[in-house]
Formats: sequence, structure tokens, C-alpha cells
Amino acid sequence: MRLRASDAVEMMDLPDCDSRKLERTYRQFGVVNRLFSGWRRLYVRELRPLLSQEFPTSILDIGSGGGDLARLLVRWSVRDNLRLDVTGIDPDARAYGFASGHAHHPSVRFRQADSAELVREGRRFDVVISNHVIHHLQPADLARLLTDSHALARRLSLHNDLRRSVAAYALFWLAALPFRGSFIRPDGLISIRRSYTPEELRAAAPPGWQVHGRAPFHQLLIHYPDHPDA
Repeated sequence: MRLRASDAVEMMDLPDCDSRKLERTYRQFGVVNRLFSGWRRLYVRELRPLLSQEFPTSILDIGSGGGDLARLLVRWSVRDNLRLDVTGIDPDARAYGFASGHAHHPSVRFRQADSAELVREGRRFDVVISNHVIHHLQPADLARLLTDSHALARRLSLHNDLRRSVAAYALFWLAALPFRGSFIRPDGLISIRRSYTPEELRAAAPPGWQVHGRAPFHQLLIHYPDHPDA
């Protein structure tokens, strides 16, 4: 746990992984993210203040996986009578197929793409987010993601990811026991081993990005385009 297991491979990322387990993993992500990822608090504290009843706020969800976060954010905004449009992108055809094949609100759309494609198209969004993406990236790939985020976001970039620690590994080892028949538990433990510590993330991030640790599992990498240090 002292060193980042940057070369470890999660089973769901293998092209020939068990398709039934992969589908169960996408289905269970919704539960896992609601229990462990802290997006309700992030929505209330970071996203909801940017939303309006009069005009839609646009969010780009990079690496949207099975699409549960995009659907959840719009569900919360509808409950609050606020307007929100979310675009989820993922380069994995399997993730795109699962996300787009399940019912979702008209304000949610999915696309098989990566962030670089949208930059080349000149797309802009009010907010750029990701969930559990950063730990998949080596420093050079992380730098490209953050460069793309800076180009795509008008008001806020918010990347939520795992935080490597012995406590996080031990707690998730126990907490994920009920998630059977999927890759949630084994891949989650690998993900924690692959994740950055806050100190490593600060060293890898360019100027203007802020790292906030969220014990025991998570940390945030945040950029405000209008901030004087950005």
C-alpha cells in the first residue's frame, strides 16, 4: 500500500471478461456510488448552487460507465425543480451500450467518446465531472485529462476518486462482501491499490487544481476556471 499499484489491471477492463459479471457490475455501481462515493453531498455543496430554474446547466460526465451517476444527478435536480442537462461519455463500447440501453430522463444523453474528441469538436460545458476515473490513469494520461477538462469546463471541474490507504482497503474489503456475482469487490480492492494519495495527486496536478481529501475512501481534484490562481 506504500506504493501505487499502477500496473494492476481490473478484471472488468479486460476485453474478454465475463459479460454477465460485467452487466451485474454496471447494475451494482448505482448502489455502490450512492453508498460510498459521496455524490449527494457533492451535489448539494458544489453542483446545486450552480443550477437554475430558468435555464439548464450542462454537465459532462467523463468515463460515465453504466450511467448511474448521470441519471442520479438529473433525478435530484428534477426533485429540486432545477434544470440540468448531463452528457455521459465513455470510450468503452460495453459501458456505452449498457448506459444507453437503459431508461433515462430526456435531459440525460450518452455517447461513446473520450474527452479529447469533444475538445476537438470545440464543445463546452458548464461543469465537467468524473467519478472513479483518475486512478485508472498514469500521470501523463492524468495531465491530458486535466488539460481537456480545462478546455471543456466553463465554471467548474470536479473529479471524484478513490484515496489509497490501508484503512480504505480494509473497510472496503468488509463493506463490499454483499456484492456477489460481479467485479465490484475484487476490482474495487485493485482500484484502491491503484489510486493516488493526496500528496501524489497534488504532485501530479498542474497549478490551479486543488486536492481535497475525504476520509477514508475518497478525494477531490477541483478546478475553478475563474479562480485567480487558475
